[in-house]
Amino acid sequence: MPASTFAFFGAGWFGRLQLAAWHEVPGVRCAALYNRTRKTGEELAARFGIPRVYDDAEELLAKEKVDFIDVVTNPFTLRDFVLMAARHRVPVICQKPLAPSVETGREMVDACRAAGVPFFVHENWRWQAPLRRLKALLDEEAVGEIFRARFTMVSGHDVYRNEPTLREIEKFILTDMGTHILDIARFCFGEPSQLACQTHRVHPDIRGEDVATVMLLMRAGRTTVTCELGYAENALEHECFPQTLALLEGSRGSIEIAPGYVIRVTTKTGTAVERHPPARYAWSDPMHEVVEASIVECNRHLLAALRGEAAAETTGEDNLRTLKLVYDCYEAAARRTVIRYD
Repeated sequence: MPASTFAFFGAGWFGRLQLAAWHEVPGVRCAALYNRTRKTGEELAARFGIPRVYDDAEELLAKEKVDFIDVVTNPFTLRDFVLMAARHRVPVICQKPLAPSVETGREMVDACRAAGVPFFVHENWRWQAPLRRLKALLDEEAVGEIFRARFTMVSGHDVYRNEPTLREIEKFILTDMGTHILDIARFCFGEPSQLACQTHRVHPDIRGEDVATVMLLMRAGRTTVTCELGYAENALEHECFPQTLALLEGSRGSIEIAPGYVIRVTTKTGTAVERHPPARYAWSDPMHEVVEASIVECNRHLLAALRGEAAAETTGEDNLRTLKLVYDCYEAAARRTVIRYD
């Protein structure tokens, strides 16, 4: 099969990671790059050997014959580029969070569906090695029926250093990290029947919330899932950013994801300990390797889906369900109420 070609939109911090990850996937190459600031785009293109740079996205789509576009810009511009891709009948992958509102996300999904254009979301968190192993253990019913699960992503890491604009976001940790962790809850247990949420702002110099606790009752009504999010724990004894930790309690035992990519499966016969570290790449920061390796795996999967070799897990339509949970969390927290879906 000939190599697939794509155009890349964006030249920010995460865009550089995304391009580096694409270079690890065989059978695909970036043919053109768009960035609103041409000089920045040219610098990034030179680094990755991208032959053509545009500062006009419409011009790029009119001139370049590519198999898909990958949009890694800020959430407030994703809509325009996805609708543009739909008009040009070009398959599109976009960054998360999908949109700044559920209505906007639905508009994007509907436009691509009407145009017959594949629309995928780069939701890479579920492609982390420990979380893929966790899902396999659940599918195997390794500890029986899960009645309670907890996913934890709390840290004192300075996330604002690489992305200072996060300080200005009115809705912060739920849109930023909550999107990932709520997707993990859905990935593992399906859709919820109830949702409750509490938020806090601990850092006084940011606009949005930096702590959130979400409790979900999954649709079958037999599993309670708690999602703990926090970028405010400044004195943790064991800082393991950006690892997601978990504890799942089942009818025949428990599963724990511990720091260092360790998974412990405990039953009456004892505890089996496994370790599922991420792949390592020359461009990756060792501190962030579990996330950055998941970008490669997510890209590999989405390319296979675009080629018709696999069914995409994180379609726009699927991710719209996660986005709705995110904004339902804000509503539940503001109204101090439980949202019911059945």
